[in-house]
Amino acid sequence: MRKIFYLLVMFMVLLIVETSCSDYLNVIPDNIPTIDHAFNKRYQAEGFLYGLYGFLPSHASVQANPAFFAGDEAWLTKNFDNERYFNTHLWGIAIGEQGTESPLANYWGSYSSNYSLNGGKQLFTAIRDCNVFLENIHKPIDLPEWEREEWIAEVKFLKAYFHFWLLRMYGPIPILKENIPIFEDTEGVSIHREPLEEAFNYIVELLDEAGSGLPLNVMNLTENIGRITKPIALALKAQVLVYAASPFYNGNPDYSNMIDNRGIHLFPSVYDHEKWKRAIDALKEAIEVSHEAGHKLYNFESSGITANLSKETIMAMQVRGACTELWNDEIIWSNPNSSTTGKGSIQYTCMPAFSTYNRAHADFGVSYAPTLRVVEQFYTKNGVPIEEDKDWVGVDMYELQQGDQEHRFYIKKDWETIKLHFNREARFYGAITFDGSLYFGNGKLGDSDMWTTELKYGSPNAIQLTYGPITGYLVKKVLHRMTSASRETTTISYYRYAFPVIRLADLYLMFAEALNEYKDSPDAEVYEYIDLVRERTGLEGVVKSWTNYSIDPGKPFSKEGMREIIRRERLNELAFEGKRFWDLRRWKLAEEYMNKPIRGFNVWSDTNEEFYQVQIIGNPIFEKKDYLWPIRQGNLTINSNLIQNPGW
Repeated sequence: MRKIFYLLVMFMVLLIVETSCSDYLNVIPDNIPTIDHAFNKRYQAEGFLYGLYGFLPSHASVQANPAFFAGDEAWLTKNFDNERYFNTHLWGIAIGEQGTESPLANYWGSYSSNYSLNGGKQLFTAIRDCNVFLENIHKPIDLPEWEREEWIAEVKFLKAYFHFWLLRMYGPIPILKENIPIFEDTEGVSIHREPLEEAFNYIVELLDEAGSGLPLNVMNLTENIGRITKPIALALKAQVLVYAASPFYNGNPDYSNMIDNRGIHLFPSVYDHEKWKRAIDALKEAIEVSHEAGHKLYNFESSGITANLSKETIMAMQVRGACTELWNDEIIWSNPNSSTTGKGSIQYTCMPAFSTYNRAHADFGVSYAPTLRVVEQFYTKNGVPIEEDKDWVGVDMYELQQGDQEHRFYIKKDWETIKLHFNREARFYGAITFDGSLYFGNGKLGDSDMWTTELKYGSPNAIQLTYGPITGYLVKKVLHRMTSASRETTTISYYRYAFPVIRLADLYLMFAEALNEYKDSPDAEVYEYIDLVRERTGLEGVVKSWTNYSIDPGKPFSKEGMREIIRRERLNELAFEGKRFWDLRRWKLAEEYMNKPIRGFNVWSDTNEEFYQVQIIGNPIFEKKDYLWPIRQGNLTINSNLIQNPGW
C-alpha cells in the first residue's frame, strides 16, 4: 500500500489529469507530449497503472459513497445553518437537496476540484485514461510480456467497473470504447448516451476479456495486495448480470419514453426472463473460481483469540469480522483506496465515546445512526422476522426489561432497556450499538470485561445540536475490534482495514436470488446458498425456521415468499456495507421504503420511560426521478446530444 502511494505521486506528475473547470464529458486526451514519456519505461507505466486504481471511488467514505447516508439505512441530525455538513455526508440526497446545477455525488464530472462537497470523481476522465493506457502499454521495452498482458487485464477491469458505477447511477451512459481523435470536430465529440443493454453487454465483454488474463490470486501480498484477480472480475461480472436481470433494469415501463434525438429507446421495454439464467451461469462460475482461489465464509475462530470466548460473542463477531478483518478469506474484493480511518471514514462516524472526557476533548463522529426500521428488520433468535415470529405475537417490543443472565454477553446485567433488544439474532448484536449494549473491542477482548455503551441524553454519546446518534443507535459492525480510544484519550487510534466491495456471502445470496427468480418455484438448490449464510451465525435453515417458528410456515415454498426471504436476508447480512441503497433501487422498492417516516427514540431524554418513546425524526423524500442521478445542466448545455434523466 505504501508502494501504491508513492506511485500515485508519480502518476500525478506524469499522467494526464483533468484540471480544467470545464467539467463536461471530454474524451480528447490532453497533455499529448507527456504520453510517450509516461510509457517510456516499466516503472513509469506502472505509475500510470496505479493512477488508474486511484480513480476507484472511495467505498468506505461517507463523503464519497451515497450508500451510507443518502438512503434510509441511517440518519443524521440537521443543523439548518450548516449546509456544508449534510452535503458533505451526501445526506442532502435523502432529504430532497439533489439538483441539476450542482448534483451531489456527481461522478459524471465534477465542476470543482473540491470533491468533498459533491462526493464525485471524474469517472469519464478515468475511462479516457484507461484508453490511453491500453493504446500505449505496448511501448515500454523493459516490460515483460506476461506482465504487460496482466496489466492490460487489470485496466480492462477498471474500465468496466467505471462504466458500471456510472450505469448504476445514471442508467444509459456513453460507451467510451476508444478515445476520440484529437482533431475530431465538435459534432464528433458530442457523443450520445447508448441503450442500457448495450452498456451492460459492453461491461460484460470487458470483464470476460479481463478475466482471461488475470491471476487466480495475488502472489506478492506485500507489494500487490489490492490488485485485481480473476475471482474479482468474475464476481463483478456476476453482479453486473444480476443488475441487468433485476426489475429496475429489465423491462421497466417507467422509462419506455426515454428516447434520444436519434429516436433510439434507451431503456429495454420488454422483460427478459432469460437474463436471470445468464446471471445464474455467471454466479456459478464466480463461486467455483472463488472457492478454487481459497475464498470461504469467514469464521471468527480463525482470529486466534476465541479460546476463552462464549459462543454468543463468537456468533456476534462472525459478520462483523467478515466485514472488517483485513484480507480475510471471505473478501473477494476490497478497495485499499477506501480509507477506513480518519474524518470522513465510516469508523470515524460510528466509534462510540467511552467517557465524557472523550466526547468533550476528542474528535468523535458519533453520527452513524441506524434507523429504527433497520433495527427492527433483523431476525429474532429463531431466524425469522419479528412480525412473523410466533413467540413475539402480542409482545410489546418497547416495553422495558432488565438485562438478564441469558443475555449477559450482549446486554449489561440489570441494565434497563427494551424487549426489542432481547432474543435477537447474533448479527443484530454484532451490528447495532444501543444503550446498555456490550462492546467487544476497544482494548477489551474478553467476555467478562466488555465496555458498556451508553447513548441516552447526558451519556458520553448523547445527541448534541449538530451531531450525535439521532435515532438512539449507532452502527457497530464496521468498527474493527482493534480500533480504540481510552477513557482519557483525545484521539481515536484506528485499525486500518480495506473496506469490502464484494464478499462471498454476497455472491451466495445473489445466486439464491437468481435461482429463485428463474425457477418456477424454490427448491433445495435455492435453499442451499441462503442456508450457508444463515448457518455461519447460528441460524437454522430457511425451511426449518419458518416451519417451526413462523406464523406463515408456507412462505419458503412459494416463489414470492422466497423472494421476500432472500431480500430480507441480504438486508440483514450486508447491512451497513453499502448494499441496501443499491438493492432497493434495482428491486424498484426505493419509493416504498424511502417515503416512510424515519423513526427513532426520544434522544433528548435521560430517563428510560421517555427515551424509549418512538419519535418521527425525519421524512425522506424520494420521487420516481430519484432512481437515476441528474446530469448537471452544464453538461447538457455543452453537448446537445445528451438527454437529461426523466423528471430532472
